[in-house]
Amino acid sequence: MPRFAANLSMMYTEHDFLDRFAAASADGFEAVEYLFPYAYDAKELRRRLDDNGLRQVLFNAPPGAWESGERGIAALPGREAEVRSGIERALEYAAALDCPRVHVMAGLVQPDATPAQSAKHRDTYLANLAWAAERAATMGVDILVEPINGRDMPGYFLNRQADAHAVVRDVGASNLKVQLDLYHCQIVEGDLTATLRRDVPTGRVGHLQIAGVPDRHEPDVGELNVRHLFGVIDDLGFDGWIGCEYIPRAGTSEGLAWLTDYRGENA
Repeated sequence: MPRFAANLSMMYTEHDFLDRFAAASADGFEAVEYLFPYAYDAKELRRRLDDNGLRQVLFNAPPGAWESGERGIAALPGREAEVRSGIERALEYAAALDCPRVHVMAGLVQPDATPAQSAKHRDTYLANLAWAAERAATMGVDILVEPINGRDMPGYFLNRQADAHAVVRDVGASNLKVQLDLYHCQIVEGDLTATLRRDVPTGRVGHLQIAGVPDRHEPDVGELNVRHLFGVIDDLGFDGWIGCEYIPRAGTSEGLAWLTDYRGENA
């Protein structure tokens, strides 16, 4: 049966951030993910995890100037020193939180980039990911890349699953993997069942995420047949986590009927 992690950046926002751990645990979650831990002391985050019997399964490396609109810097030439510093900081938190995965965001690029500029972005991305994967491997941590749809994040460097898998193959590190967000994938290219059946068996998919399409609410609201998709994931023997990275429509706990029903059906 698939395992679900609450995304504390989007879920339980009716609570202060540090109180979201307890709220997620009370609803039966055994794991959490979120965007960034860096505003909080790692020891305090560790305490919240331990006090509530939770596992930390994912967070992002520092993304550059997030408040100013940056969405990662790993594909941006000239920012290599900042990327490396950010990876080191992320791995310090990963060690403190016993978190086995760190997502490294690529960044935004100009839509009219020339082929030479695009190639430079990709070369920079590959070099930064290779360094990050080598550094993370010594700590037993996987580095993840995620294709993100251009409607929610215009200009993001990585949009399609095939491109993400090509990046992973070209770097050639066993601990560099793809974060397959079914919400983003449905918006960009669809064909989710075939995508799961094609990519999960390769071993290159390190984490899944889910949200309803098109409005990013509960995963059973909108055009996705989530019970079918969960069945496909189960049949494929995926042993990672599915991050619930969605925006509840009217209270997080009140919107968890989809998960309660699914757990009841598969008890």
